Amino acid sequence: MTTSTRGAAKTPAVLVLEDGRIFRGRAYGAVGETFGEAVFSTGMTGYQETLTDPSYDRQIVVATAPQIGNTGWNDEDDESSRIWVSGYVVRDPARVPSNWRAKRSLDDELGRQNIVGISGIDTRALTRHLRERGSMRAGIFSGEAIVSETELLARVQAQPHMKGASLYEEVATQEAYVVPAIGEKRFTVAAIDLGIKGMTPHRMAERGIEVHVLPATATADDVYAVAPDGVFFSNGPGDPATADGPVALMTAVLERRTPLFGICFGNQILGRALGFGTYKLKYGHRGINQPVQDRTTGKVEVTAHNHGFAVDAPLDKISDTRFGRAEVSHVCLNDDVVEGLQLLDQPAFSVQYHPEAAAGPHDAAYLFDRFVSLMEGQRA
Repeated sequence: MTTSTRGAAKTPAVLVLEDGRIFRGRAYGAVGETFGEAVFSTGMTGYQETLTDPSYDRQIVVATAPQIGNTGWNDEDDESSRIWVSGYVVRDPARVPSNWRAKRSLDDELGRQNIVGISGIDTRALTRHLRERGSMRAGIFSGEAIVSETELLARVQAQPHMKGASLYEEVATQEAYVVPAIGEKRFTVAAIDLGIKGMTPHRMAERGIEVHVLPATATADDVYAVAPDGVFFSNGPGDPATADGPVALMTAVLERRTPLFGICFGNQILGRALGFGTYKLKYGHRGINQPVQDRTTGKVEVTAHNHGFAVDAPLDKISDTRFGRAEVSHVCLNDDVVEGLQLLDQPAFSVQYHPEAAAGPHDAAYLFDRFVSLMEGQRA
């Protein structure tokens, strides 16, 4: 049960991790209880975009930046129709927001959307713990939801794991919709919504693309009914090993050799369609400061990430797949995780990160131009 209250800042709260570690602080946002996978995000800004990113479904996000909420909450920067995180953990919430676009405080918006949070804890210690032990199940409890530590821990340990979780259909649109091209229409793209962020079709629309956003359950007939010049597979939450439907759809697209672009969850779907496996990272990549090398150019980009799973593909060789030769096109410089794939014999590629990059950085925006080039080449 969750209740919103403006007196939350004075209400005791506890964060309980599944390994028994407990942090005590004050309620932030709504008062009550919530459960999810505890993960940390290293972005110094962009918390509104983070909170409304559907890829964070069923996750309790820890902000590593020490002060959160300075710019309040506006009505322009949401990446979807609601906040998707299960809970929010901050160290020092801003007492007064200060931004000319702010309509209300972050605390008020969390309360309005019944998002249970906690403030006033040592987020540095918590982040170090998660880096050492890995992302894990957790619960935030405040007010009357606080009972004995033994009972709280048992309730956390009874929650489902993220590994094996099928979540993309929870966050995807139920009805198809169209984002019109800005200016002259050049191409039509069918975008499969697995948890798409609002900025993604906007980035395509800026390039003259009319985007037909389709539900995660879309079939090949649904895709080709819009006569697409290209097909896009979005980001999304959960374990890609559960996404048999999207893998089958991508396989059908690859068989027709339609230009294809995938990001994040879409990268993992391409990996599976090509015959590679996926695996869960210890604590994942989340934030807007992750270094990635584009191996096709040698350029190093600072990129926006939000993923806890990765593709298991060889870094040191070209692989033979049922759709021709494939190679790892991008790699994370922190840990050598696969950050991109491309086919060499047909027009298809993907990246593990977020080139739409709201709230930044914009180093990877060229990937949308690369998608346009593929469609131009196919048309020619």
